[in-house]
Amino acid sequence: MKAYIEKIADYKDKEVEISGWLYNKRSSGKIHFLEVRDGTGFIQVVVVKGQVDEGVFELCDKISQESSIKVVGNVREEPRAPGGYELDLKSIQVIAQAEVYPLQKKEHGIDFLLSNRHLWLRSKAPWAIIRIRDEVIRSIIDFFHSKDFIKLDAPIFTPSACEGTTTLFEVPYFDQKVYLSQSGQLYGEAGCMAFNKIYTFGPTFRAEASKTRRHLTEFWQIEPEVAYAKLDDIMELAEQFVTYIVQRVLANRQKELKMLERDVTILEKIKVPFYRISYSEAIEMVKKQSVSGGEVPILQWGDDFGAPQETYIASQFDKPVFVHRYPTKCKAFYMKPDPENPDVVLCTDLLASEGYGEIIGGSQREENIQALEKKIEKEGLPKEAHEWYLDLRRYGSVPHSGFGLGLERLVTWICGLHHIRETIPFPRTIDRVSP
Repeated sequence: MKAYIEKIADYKDKEVEISGWLYNKRSSGKIHFLEVRDGTGFIQVVVVKGQVDEGVFELCDKISQESSIKVVGNVREEPRAPGGYELDLKSIQVIAQAEVYPLQKKEHGIDFLLSNRHLWLRSKAPWAIIRIRDEVIRSIIDFFHSKDFIKLDAPIFTPSACEGTTTLFEVPYFDQKVYLSQSGQLYGEAGCMAFNKIYTFGPTFRAEASKTRRHLTEFWQIEPEVAYAKLDDIMELAEQFVTYIVQRVLANRQKELKMLERDVTILEKIKVPFYRISYSEAIEMVKKQSVSGGEVPILQWGDDFGAPQETYIASQFDKPVFVHRYPTKCKAFYMKPDPENPDVVLCTDLLASEGYGEIIGGSQREENIQALEKKIEKEGLPKEAHEWYLDLRRYGSVPHSGFGLGLERLVTWICGLHHIRETIPFPRTIDRVSP
């Protein structure tokens, strides 16, 4: 009977066949312990001399790491074993004997591991991270569909910038130049005018010359956009969204979180409502820590936060915190000024707890065409390329709002990782485009 390790509990005291690879092995005299993986999980296979043919016992001693194999044996409950079950071997078939495997038990540098990312994915930590990423992706789709959102696919080739021109990848496109998308937001705004509630979900690209632990040049972004929604509406949507995702991971990926040694008690606190503070209040927090001897650089009112400030602010809370109403001069052209204080815009960043910083950025959009035209001119953006975007204000403009969530930043926080590059199967950074 063929079985997957992930479902091995369903086959207690039964004979099964598992097709996989030899992840690790050790011997203790008359017993071989083979750790086998099949892509869905890991299980220990016990080979006892005298209980199998002599040839089988000798073969198990010679199989190299990552050889592909098929094993047949009886499933036995064993509380001391990882996963709670072991397989008592009856027979084994080697499909392909592997050459000497480059990734050994010794410590390898991160550059070596990333250069061998196609093999590193087989190791337990990357395996667990990508499975958690998959759970996050599934929960994103389920959340929005449960709230009757329509998925809108935004183009990857765009004629203009969404958030400034300095971080664009320019691409030759027949007889003209286009850019790899920084965001699906502008197209999402068109979508919400047609369908009311939409979300985009796809790859986005930022040509930032940054080597920080929070940056990738290619990443996945989720961007809901809602007609007639204001800033408070999308803040409520965002906290419901993040809470739903975290609770789904806790419910379905405990095994993987344990592999990563993640403190789940921190994640268990993630429930609505989240904390909310204004940009001005956040600036005061940063100033106070500096006066008391802290190391985070002081900013003047009007400056955007960098990683040190975000890390400090987020570390002061046991749940995510919204920082809202940033200065107008440091935010994007499409954000609506606060009618009660035009020096700030109706926007918000959601900072993850434990000092992980921004995972969501959102705003209420400027729905007034005259105001938007002035902003486009002031920013020096090409008006012709934005005419279709201005059409959304010409023909039935309404208040509307949305946000963007970086998938990899969210997974970094949920998994408790130091660097974002481990959260995507094949990371792209300013100095890496291979494998």
